[in-house]
Amino acid sequence: MRFGEIPLDKAEGAILAHATVARGRPDARQTTQRIPKGTRLTRAHLDDLAAEGHQTLIVAQLDATDLHEDEAAARLAAALIPDPAGAGVSVTQAATGRVNVYATAAGIARIAVPAVEAFNAVDPMITLSTVRPFQRVAPRTMIATIKIISYGVPQIAVDEAAQAGAAALSVLPPIYRTASLIETRTTAAAPSDKGRRALKDRLDRLGVGLSDDRVVVPHRLPDLSHAIGQAEGEVIFVLTASATSDAHDVGPSALQKAGGTLTQFGMPVDPGNLLFLGGLGEKPVIGLPGCARSPALNGADWVLERVICGVPPTPEDFARMGVGGLLKEIPTRPKPRDEI
Repeated sequence: MRFGEIPLDKAEGAILAHATVARGRPDARQTTQRIPKGTRLTRAHLDDLAAEGHQTLIVAQLDATDLHEDEAAARLAAALIPDPAGAGVSVTQAATGRVNVYATAAGIARIAVPAVEAFNAVDPMITLSTVRPFQRVAPRTMIATIKIISYGVPQIAVDEAAQAGAAALSVLPPIYRTASLIETRTTAAAPSDKGRRALKDRLDRLGVGLSDDRVVVPHRLPDLSHAIGQAEGEVIFVLTASATSDAHDVGPSALQKAGGTLTQFGMPVDPGNLLFLGGLGEKPVIGLPGCARSPALNGADWVLERVICGVPPTPEDFARMGVGGLLKEIPTRPKPRDEI
């Protein structure tokens, strides 16, 4: 692509680089008109510009091996999302070198990070911006935007980026529809319903129903183990009255006594450190940290959303969560960070 100032009479077919004022059209009863940047100039445009006194213009001229910004963006979108309906997204028409990608249903964003990084490394004029991997999305949430910065780019670069980013974007929908919550108590009084309400709101956002039966048992190993074994939901949540402070504490031990397995205790996300994750047969079991009683974002959100959408975090995934895992403080915590 060639870019720069050229004589007006040489600019037919070129792309106007800067919005420019020209003579107006009599039929529109205007003395002047504004020709937007990015306009492919016709002879009529040049006549109007000449009538306004312009002798040169700053333009972009595409070479035979270049693609116009809109064509490039459209081709890249087709490579990144070859089957929009199957990927759970909608894709806009290309305009000003941009294509936006939106979620069509609730779920989490699947972003193939190495593919996106390789895509963005091909040419600085070819860019892809996305939400963070596994971010929860609702219908009409924008998950990505493809933007060609210049008015045209070499086709060879578009082809390379298309190959690098092939099928890199989609939305993963929930694979579970029902959940059970088991709470424990350390006194005769039932716990506040704050935790249940906060969990229900989180599940509602993903279209998952929380069982109407409220199960509250004493904070003792036999009682909690029995309740876990009897839970009917496809996903089981445990919210203990006393914080889980060890992999052998009541919550994780009750899961194992019920015949389940513990795959993770603790996570490098704050608030959210005291979460545990495991399974009972085919059912995921999530031990919620106390901060899950608050509607504020915490580590449990990141785990809950991934589990429900069929991509439970591995130990390696948990380790990576530490970068960016220092979340906003929840003021209601018994010992806020600043007081320690």
